[in-house]
Amino acid sequence: MKFVAARAALAVALSTGLAAGGALLGAAPAIAKEKEAPKGGTYSKEFIAVAGPVQKLVQDAQAAKAKGTPDAQIKATLGGAADAVAKAEAAAKTGQDKLAAGQFAVQLGGFLEDNAMRSRGIKNMIDSGLLEPEKIPTFNFYLGNFAYSAKDYQGALDPLIKAVQANVSEDAAAEMLADSYTQLGKPAEGIAALKTAYDARKAANGTVPDNWYTRAKIIAYKAKLGPQAIEWSTLEVAAQPTSLNWLGAGQLAREFGGFGKEESLDLGRLFLRSGALDNDKQYVTREFIEYVQAADPRRLPGETVKIIELGLSKGVLEQSDVFVSDSLSQAKGRIAADKASLVGLEKDARAAADGKLAVATADAYLSYDNPAKAEELYQLALTKGGAFDMDRAETRLGIAQLDQGKFDAAKASFAKVGGVRAPLAKLWSVLADQKAKP
Repeated sequence: MKFVAARAALAVALSTGLAAGGALLGAAPAIAKEKEAPKGGTYSKEFIAVAGPVQKLVQDAQAAKAKGTPDAQIKATLGGAADAVAKAEAAAKTGQDKLAAGQFAVQLGGFLEDNAMRSRGIKNMIDSGLLEPEKIPTFNFYLGNFAYSAKDYQGALDPLIKAVQANVSEDAAAEMLADSYTQLGKPAEGIAALKTAYDARKAANGTVPDNWYTRAKIIAYKAKLGPQAIEWSTLEVAAQPTSLNWLGAGQLAREFGGFGKEESLDLGRLFLRSGALDNDKQYVTREFIEYVQAADPRRLPGETVKIIELGLSKGVLEQSDVFVSDSLSQAKGRIAADKASLVGLEKDARAAADGKLAVATADAYLSYDNPAKAEELYQLALTKGGAFDMDRAETRLGIAQLDQGKFDAAKASFAKVGGVRAPLAKLWSVLADQKAKP
C-alpha cells in the first residue's frame, strides 16, 4: 500500500492550504475585541483573551518564512506554540473562534511538522461551519489523510467517506478509504467505497483514475471476492479496452466463474475478437492451447486449424510441439467430411421436433465463420426449445450477430444470458459496444 501513502503525502505537500502560512487558509486571523465576523458569531471574550500570543507566533513565523529563514530555525523559535494552540482550542466557543483556532493549529502545525496539531486544526475549521461548502470535501480529505498516514485507519474512515461521497477531486481519497477498510479486515466495504467514488465521478462526467480499477481488482483478488473482481475488470476494459486489459478481464472471469469446456471455448472466441491474443507470447501461449483444447480437432476442426495457424504465424505456438502438430494434423483430416455433412444436418435440424440438432449445426457454422447461417439456426433452436443449454445458445447467437455487425441485436442476446455465463456475456456486450463505435 506504499504507493497510496506516497500519493497522499504528495497531495498534502502540494496543497497550499496545508503549507505553513498557505494561501488557502490566508494570513493569521486578526483578533480584536470589537471585530465581528459576518457569520458564526463574534469572537468570544474567552478566545480573545488567549488568542493574541498564538496570533503573534503565527505572524512572526510567517514573516521569518518570507525572509527566507530556514524551516529548522523557525521551528526552534516555536517552543511554546503547542501550549498556546491548546489554550486557544480549549477557549474556542463560537464558529469564528473555531475557524481561527483551526487556522492557528494548521499553520503552526506545519512549521512544527506536527500532523496531530494540523489534524485538530482542520477538524476545528470544518466544525466552525464557516468554510465555503465547496472546500469541505477537500478539508475532509486532508483530515482523513492525516489519520491514514498515522495508520489510524478507523479514524480515517469518517472524513474519507464524506470526501468520497462528495466526489472530492483528490483521486487518492477513494484509494485511501478502500485501503483503510481493507486494513481493518473489511475488503468488501473497501471495494464498495471505490464503487461509490466511481459512481460519483461518472455522474459528474469526470474521469475515473486507472488506479481505482487496479486497486479494486487487487483487493478483490486477494480477498477472493470473485464477483467484485469480475465487475471491476469489466468496468476497466469498458473504459480502457487495451489488449492486456481484455486478457486480464477474461482470465478473472474464468478463474472466479467456474467455467467448463464450452465456456472456455467462447472465452477463446472473445479473446480472438477483442485482440487479447495479440499480447506477448508469455501471456497468451497458454490461452492458445486452451482455445485449441476447447475447440477440439474432433469436434470443431475448422476452428481448431484457424487458431493453431494463427498461433504459429505469431510465433506463439511451435510446430515442434507434439500437441500442436497432432491437433493440426487431426483437424485438417476432418474438415472436408465435416463441411460436407452440414447440408444434411441442417435439413434434419429443421425437421426435428426440438432445437437440439439446430444448436449443434449452428455451432458448426459459427466455427466455420458463417455467422449468418449460425444466427438463423440458433434462432430456430430457441424457437423450438428442447433439452439444450439456452444460455449457451443465446451467447453464441450474440456472437453470430456481433460477427455480422448487428451490435444492438447482439447486446440484446447477451442480456438474456444468466448463470455461470453471465459474466462472460457482459464482456461480450462490452465488446459489442466498442465495435459499434465509429
